Amino acid sequence: MAAQGQYQELARQLSAIGAVKRELGRILPHDCPPASVGVLTILDRYGEMRMSKLAELLMIDMSVTSRHVAHIAERGWIEREPDPLDKRSRLLRLTNRGRELLAELSVRYTDSLARYLDDWSDDDVGRLNELLAKLHESFGDCRTRAHQEPTRTDVTRTDVTRSQTTRTSAGR
Repeated sequence: MAAQGQYQELARQLSAIGAVKRELGRILPHDCPPASVGVLTILDRYGEMRMSKLAELLMIDMSVTSRHVAHIAERGWIEREPDPLDKRSRLLRLTNRGRELLAELSVRYTDSLARYLDDWSDDDVGRLNELLAKLHESFGDCRTRAHQEPTRTDVTRTDVTRSQTTRTSAGR
């Protein structure tokens, strides 16, 4: 197991990844925010689905998902068709324009990474890919874990409640 200081440094490095993501976000077309790319990528990976499934995969609220879907549908990157099994629901499907956009963005991302990492060896890039995949695997499905483990806020609330209970009991 790594030393506590190494975990602290890892936390700092992971925070710094936000700057890398923002820089990569600058290559996106002005009408295609990173959230739109996330929606398109999920539809490309998993195929057509209902909005409820998309919200689940994105791990965001239905109202936020609805805004993202409306944005990309207006641009013709997805289509919304009635679900043959439930006419009240709609199936979301990537269009050819959406697939073309994703292909263009893949080239942009790849070219950008190649430019920024041009002084890295193939082994370094390969090691980073392996370690990031291992990190992702270690975290597993965060959706199920979020419902099982207490968050820092929950722990703090519990500690405060215990502290207040102890003071109240001691004051009697």
